[in-house]
Amino acid sequence: MEINKKMKIIISIAISIVILSTGLLYIKNKNKVEEMPYTLFLTHVQKGLVEEVKLSNNGKIEIKLKNGKVAITDNPRTEKFKEELLLYDVKVVEKDGNLNQAIPMLLLVSVMGFTIFYLNRNMSKQAEKEMSNMSKVTTDYSSRRITFDDVAGNEEAKESLMDMVDFIKNPEIYNKFGARLPRGVLLYGAPGTGKTLLAKAMAGEAGVPFYAVSGSDFVQVYAGLGASRIRELFKKAKEAGKSVIFIDEIDSLGKKRKSGDHPSGSEEGDRTLNALLTEMSGFKENEGIIVVAATNRIDILDEALLRPGRFDRQVEVSLPDVNGRYEILKLHSKNKPVSKKVDLKKVALETIYFSGAKLENLMNESAIIAVKEKSKEITMDHINKAYYSVLVGEEKKDRSSIDIKDKEITAYHEAGHALVAKLIAKDNRVTKVSIIPSTKGMGGFSLNIPPDKMYQTKKDILSNIMIALGGRAAEEIIFGKEEITTGASSDLEKATNMTLSMIGVFGMDEIVGLLNYNVLSSRNLDDGRLLNRAKEILEKLYLDTINILNSNMNSLQSLAENLIEKEVLSEDEINKILIRA
Repeated sequence: MEINKKMKIIISIAISIVILSTGLLYIKNKNKVEEMPYTLFLTHVQKGLVEEVKLSNNGKIEIKLKNGKVAITDNPRTEKFKEELLLYDVKVVEKDGNLNQAIPMLLLVSVMGFTIFYLNRNMSKQAEKEMSNMSKVTTDYSSRRITFDDVAGNEEAKESLMDMVDFIKNPEIYNKFGARLPRGVLLYGAPGTGKTLLAKAMAGEAGVPFYAVSGSDFVQVYAGLGASRIRELFKKAKEAGKSVIFIDEIDSLGKKRKSGDHPSGSEEGDRTLNALLTEMSGFKENEGIIVVAATNRIDILDEALLRPGRFDRQVEVSLPDVNGRYEILKLHSKNKPVSKKVDLKKVALETIYFSGAKLENLMNESAIIAVKEKSKEITMDHINKAYYSVLVGEEKKDRSSIDIKDKEITAYHEAGHALVAKLIAKDNRVTKVSIIPSTKGMGGFSLNIPPDKMYQTKKDILSNIMIALGGRAAEEIIFGKEEITTGASSDLEKATNMTLSMIGVFGMDEIVGLLNYNVLSSRNLDDGRLLNRAKEILEKLYLDTINILNSNMNSLQSLAENLIEKEVLSEDEINKILIRA
């Protein structure tokens, strides 16, 4: 908004300068008169045809004839020129030519000076406005206080933060043991895992003011403003006494600094980061102020932020496990009319890799669907609809434009995914297969849910690669190599990522060995072996996938035919079809 306003001001001033210059040029051209040869001028003087001559220091002089005509001619610049004109009864007027030339230049310089002054003044006002915005960082303390009772899951993170609450509430106990109050806590983890909520709950439990800002608030175009805002924020916190300062997205403020010469765009960021480091080091012992920061990218943070005395504690806020998901679902179901028949434990089992934010969204979407259907309560059917909506988008209502051939290709593609999953990953559940296009651009989907495990084995990764390749393999078997489609693009992307990670990050390949290519590439030591080896593995796994499907052709055709007929198959229906085949 402010940028648009500045652009309008600059454009307006530029237009004014153009108009002024055009006007001056027009006046100059309008006053342009005919040039008369000097010899002809002398003849006119001798004949008494010249009424007036305007002398100046310019190279030209202006003459007015008795018939009213005006012209210019060369200025002889002789001492007796004026005297000679007077002898012929010519009126002589002397004028300052330099002044006439200077007026347009003075006007142009004045406009330019005003432009610079106006822009500087507006930038100063904007800087003041930015500084004044610091008064708005405090949350509305009259609103409902959030405590750890409002946070489900992440028990380890909650326990670590409870220690900080005790530090704030009872500093004298820790003083007796010579313990220093941790200056900062860094919460890191995937988006939506509840880092902000945990920070609010910590302040709520301690009963202290909560100052929340984003790291991007300190990334300013005005020199020194980011550092000033840092100092202003900490000043407010110190005035309040015990308090919690929360800096979200600290990676936008605290990225690793480059050694050597700084690029011009990084100096202001470094100045701001230095101000933060200085303020965190400058706290008095056990002052009761704790800085909590959140990031999704701990790997790019500057080392000076992570040393003891700055962010003493680094707490991972990970995706919830099945028990954590169950607790989060119960928490977000409290204020909703959920049917007693709804099995939240089952929902928790099926929502693997869901963050807390995603689970909250799931229950919210379920409530919206229930309201739209004018239901009295939220049923399992509503939750299932919301679940698939969150994962793959809404089903397209109008499917009349879908060609029969396209429907058949999608059916075999999704059947290929589902069948390979059922055959090689016995612990995985294929809960739903659909060939109905979704609003997220998917032609169909096969929902494959792995078990809730802490680690993935090499066998798990190989199986997942083959499951991803199952759709393309089924297309090639049924329709031929020349008729494969673009529908496998996202599958190939997943398969490539998994293969490269397996051999280049996790060290799970005998030929490439235990080298981590992330380290090698950062030192420009990549010799191309990773790419060639990944290609070999993908080609072998693709052939294995084709062989598996060829060996189970009856099952593939049965699944595809049922999909063409019904469009959607549930887990029970898939199992029955495979038993019959």
